[in-house]
Amino acid sequence: MHRKFIAFIVATAVAITGVSATQARAADAKDILGGLAAIALIGAGVHYYNKEKKKDRATRQQTYTPAPYTPQPVRPLPPRVARYDLPQRCLRTFNGYSQDHPLLGPKCLKKHYKHANSLPQECKVGFWNGQKVKRAYEPACLRQKGYRVVYQ
Repeated sequence: MHRKFIAFIVATAVAITGVSATQARAADAKDILGGLAAIALIGAGVHYYNKEKKKDRATRQQTYTPAPYTPQPVRPLPPRVARYDLPQRCLRTFNGYSQDHPLLGPKCLKKHYKHANSLPQECKVGFWNGQKVKRAYEPACLRQKGYRVVYQ
């Protein structure tokens, strides 16, 4: 784009110079034809350059073939990260606690989660079920501590 503009400016300058010079010395037909020939040569050079540039770009685009996508197998999470994944099957509602807010049962966690002893005790809530005090873990509190409930 810039080269075309510069070529146009140069061609115009050559034409104007040729015309003004020829007017100063009685407008010789050879000079006018010489100026027009120079403009034609510059235009042909610009056209040839752009044509070669497009051809080169087309061959570069044809030769590039990206490697086909091969999906990589899913690797399990490293143990230091996976230990923060709590099993969803331990999430249930308890009688005596809110029916809208499920809790994580400690017996289920001991059975299905090998780091159950390292869970934060401040997330353990106690509630009266009508017969005795039951204990379970609050998922929102555990989430704030970096744990998450995932389907396993």
